[in-house]
Amino acid sequence: MFKFLLRPSLLFSKRTTKLKHLIQSKELEFIMEAHNGLSALIVQEAGFKGIWASGLSMSAQLGVRDCNEASWTQLLEVLEFMAERTTIPILMDGDTGFGNYNNARRLVRKLEERGIAGVCFEDKIFPKRNSLGDGAQELANIQEFSNKIKACKDYQRDKDFQIVARCESFIAGWGLENALERCEAYRKAGVDAILIHSKKSDFTEIEQFLKAWNNRLPVVIVPTNYYKTPTDEFRKHNVSLAIWANHNLRACIKAMQDTSKQIFERQNLIGLDNIASVKEVFRLQNEQGLEEDDKKYL
Repeated sequence: MFKFLLRPSLLFSKRTTKLKHLIQSKELEFIMEAHNGLSALIVQEAGFKGIWASGLSMSAQLGVRDCNEASWTQLLEVLEFMAERTTIPILMDGDTGFGNYNNARRLVRKLEERGIAGVCFEDKIFPKRNSLGDGAQELANIQEFSNKIKACKDYQRDKDFQIVARCESFIAGWGLENALERCEAYRKAGVDAILIHSKKSDFTEIEQFLKAWNNRLPVVIVPTNYYKTPTDEFRKHNVSLAIWANHNLRACIKAMQDTSKQIFERQNLIGLDNIASVKEVFRLQNEQGLEEDDKKYL
């Protein structure tokens, strides 16, 4: 069986330190989206140093909207499977913290217990709406959100557990000055890094923020919409961590749509070559590990 299952507390504590090093790295680092145990393992096997447990992706794979329709306890169950099948750190998309400071700090405690390395909270009102949608966004009071961060930092047990504050000023159309005011308040509240978000198709808003921010804290970005920006631009402006935020989910959706449509229309499996073998499914499930244990224990 997996060695890390034998001493989870040791490896879980190391995951927080690994994420801390990723966020504080002087080099640009990347983490990749996953939404269940299988996709998390695939991300690890691809070579990524960390996993983004996307709120959009986890809710979508449950078949619900990304506006806190899935409860935080339901997401915790997904995260347990993700942590069990991997050894690299997981940063959870914690939305707004599922309520006020008390809800958020309880989530932090439960994430620590499950070996999750960090959480990202966004400064919006609960229940949140997805940042890339067309609807209006309502932001939280700066002091209230700062207090939420402080409560979570005070409540965490592992000093290396990472809390990232996601600033939605550009998403809400409130501009650079509001973004700087918010992020400075979050820095003073003790947050470990700032995630600055934009849904523009170019890098201009993020670039303006990075120049004005001047490396006060590590900065995390999500280049979903401005994906045409060369990654060297991120390096040039001292971005610490870039998140590929939803691409495994979107790849799964397209593949399942195409496969289901082809089988429905043809009523056979001929020509269905672009799918994994059953043996590959067994390998990802670690079927061999169970067979080896059967020999020992049955």
